[in-house]
Amino acid sequence: MKLIYGVSDKPTFGKIIVFAFQQMIAIMAATLLVPIIISSQGLTMDPAAALFGAGIGTLVYILCTKRRSPVFLGSSFTFLGAMGAAAAQNYGYWGLIIGVAFAGGVYLIISLVIRFVGTNWLNKLLPAVIIGPIVAIIGLSLSGTATQWLMSNTMQHVEEFKDIYNNSYYLMVDDYNLLSIFCGLVSFFVIVLTSVKGSKTLKLIPFIIGIGAGYALALILTLIGQALDVKYMQLLDFTPFKNAFGKITFESFFALPDFTFLMGIQHGGEYEPINGVAIGNLALLFAPIGIVELAQHIADHKNLSTIIERDLIKDPGLSRTLLGDGLGSIVGAIFGGCANTTYGESIGCVAITKNASIITIICAAIGCMLLSFFTPFVAVIESIPKCVMGGACVALYGFIAVSGLQMLKEVDLGDNKNLFVVSSILVCGIGALVLNFGTNKTTGEALLSITSIATALIVGILTNLIVNIGRKDRDDTSKDGLSANISTIDENTTSFSENQPAESETNK
Repeated sequence: MKLIYGVSDKPTFGKIIVFAFQQMIAIMAATLLVPIIISSQGLTMDPAAALFGAGIGTLVYILCTKRRSPVFLGSSFTFLGAMGAAAAQNYGYWGLIIGVAFAGGVYLIISLVIRFVGTNWLNKLLPAVIIGPIVAIIGLSLSGTATQWLMSNTMQHVEEFKDIYNNSYYLMVDDYNLLSIFCGLVSFFVIVLTSVKGSKTLKLIPFIIGIGAGYALALILTLIGQALDVKYMQLLDFTPFKNAFGKITFESFFALPDFTFLMGIQHGGEYEPINGVAIGNLALLFAPIGIVELAQHIADHKNLSTIIERDLIKDPGLSRTLLGDGLGSIVGAIFGGCANTTYGESIGCVAITKNASIITIICAAIGCMLLSFFTPFVAVIESIPKCVMGGACVALYGFIAVSGLQMLKEVDLGDNKNLFVVSSILVCGIGALVLNFGTNKTTGEALLSITSIATALIVGILTNLIVNIGRKDRDDTSKDGLSANISTIDENTTSFSENQPAESETNK
């Protein structure tokens, strides 16, 4: 993909601020939703603190990856079940921090192992015929969130639903609303028109324009609905503004977020003591998720590699990306209570805008940290109708799915060996094949659940190994999806040099 701004490029200051703001908008809705969901389950969490945690977690990740991987880390939905169980068992805020530390520790251990054994095995284990459909499934599995947000009106309560991929989502929803769909599609179409027909500058900020247009339309419909007393038209919720400015105080403008470690200090005596039994339970709840998330971590970085034309698995290296992800989650949880993960919304934003400048991600992270103290900004973000964000996510999640399919363009699907691998992954992923082990006595759900994405990856790897048994003439490098075709960036000239091998992990 031809980028307008490469990883090491530095746009002008004004453009950096605008581009960073766009990244922030792309990741904020989902990042703020996780603490809202957990708060509905009995453990009060501050969305502003989660925003700060995502920002500082991203900075830790960027530091660990030597400023070479342009992706934002935000609150992970995968940990909702474990977080809910920890809250149900009354482990409080320290329980969340310790639990996420276990999951992050899994990443750190795997990072150390990879540091010593290298990553050459990875391209052999995960060629394009496997990673392509996995990336596609990741985008498709997120589509349920986009469509549910499109169809919902102003949010009144939290509900859980499972999509066709058997992924659980917890959304604040009300009734099905055609005006909500209309407003979300307007946001989507404005993003499309800006990306395709806009000037060079506008093509770099399509999400700001699209979400802004959707927000303006929702505001107009809401004001008309209030004037006519028609609830159906009231798409925008003014509650965040009422909470902030109902009584004007200093905190209406600036407020210290309720950081998780501070809440743990202040309210530690109200929850179960964190003894050996509690630590064991938290380890069982959170540590396995770190293993399951490994598949998505690799897929996200493979996808981002094709976008920026640099193999991130080799440079800066999977050991560094895992280290950054693990430490970023732990640090983020200390402040915001949520485990962090690389966001598909951020990757999609990089791909669609063709802006991979690491400075943009750094400024977005710092911006999230600073603005978490600025009450009006948090109120504006919380007030964005989910239908508007749903329209934006149609573009973001759809692009992830298409990126996975593009990885298959060099794969010969006329060969049954490849066809069986791809078909097994797609059917297991879309058909929602999950692996559940044990029963959590508190929640009644599985003690360990391997998601459909991770299950599809396991089946795909096994299928690929089976169909290639006995192939001595197999070319291990021609179809690994990245090694043969990826271009690397010359740091001194920011130009692309074809077929230049990336620096190996052992040379660092």
